[in-house]
Amino acid sequence: MLFVGIDVAKSKHDCCIIDSSGVIITDSLRISNTKEGFDTLYTSIISALESADFSNVKIGLESTGHYSTNITNYLYSKGFHITVRNPLATKAFRKAGTLRKTKTDKCDAKVIATMLFSDESKSYSPSSYQIQELKSLTRHRYRMIGYRSKLKLSVTRLIDIIFPELPPCFMVKKNLLQSK
Repeated sequence: MLFVGIDVAKSKHDCCIIDSSGVIITDSLRISNTKEGFDTLYTSIISALESADFSNVKIGLESTGHYSTNITNYLYSKGFHITVRNPLATKAFRKAGTLRKTKTDKCDAKVIATMLFSDESKSYSPSSYQIQELKSLTRHRYRMIGYRSKLKLSVTRLIDIIFPELPPCFMVKKNLLQSK
């Protein structure tokens, strides 16, 4: 069994491959966030495998928004089982394992690979295009509501500064409407 930990970043990924006996096969594999980089990782995994059975490979990576989408989809299309980790869980696991405060991408890849030994997290399954678009639209709506709130506060502040006598006029009408 092989355990592959991948620390995802914008332009490059650090990878660590450990076998089931705890021997580190590769701990300093750095690949680019391109198809050529993904192919390099794929050949590294294949060369470390004793058989062509992909069920003997567990791949884990942190959920880092859209930066992990391409490599996740690539490895999933090749037939690997992928586990997407919460970065907070990885941080807690790293803190529990050592007292040192070292945090490097190489170290994180090794921590993720080590976490796969004992963890039986749910395997990754790709979400549909519609679900991804709904998530994107929901996030966009949330941002727009935040912008609207900031603009309302800004307009209220400017009215209070430029026309300090105007807000009480609206307060009286509002109070009259509420009393009826």
